Amino acid sequence: MIDHLILTVSDVQRSLTFYEAALAPLNISMFMPFKGDNGNPDLWGFGDGKRTFFWLKQGSPSPEAIHWGFEADDNQQVDTFYEAAMAAGAKDRISPRARLEFYPGYYAADVTDPDGYHFEVVHKA
Repeated sequence: MIDHLILTVSDVQRSLTFYEAALAPLNISMFMPFKGDNGNPDLWGFGDGKRTFFWLKQGSPSPEAIHWGFEADDNQQVDTFYEAAMAAGAKDRISPRARLEFYPGYYAADVTDPDGYHFEVVHKA
């Protein structure tokens, strides 16, 4: 199980706008800004309002270095995420569909964010 992920982005404000819109259907929002000190960077934390697990920081992105997936409650939530992400400026990689090559019950959508990172939202039935 992954506890958290810190994603380096080229424009924090642009990425905050994108991720706020794209992750809203998953009930994930930015609620914990962290002012860095003692050599720690400023961070912007996303989560469910209780636990923060996805962070953004300003820097030089490295899209080829990482891929991640957010969990959806059902296939409809995957579809709603995809629509919100596309409206927020995502690029399509894999539109929502069953991905039976992974295993039965795997339904996901995969998009690319403004910095070129690609990630998916998946429901595993």
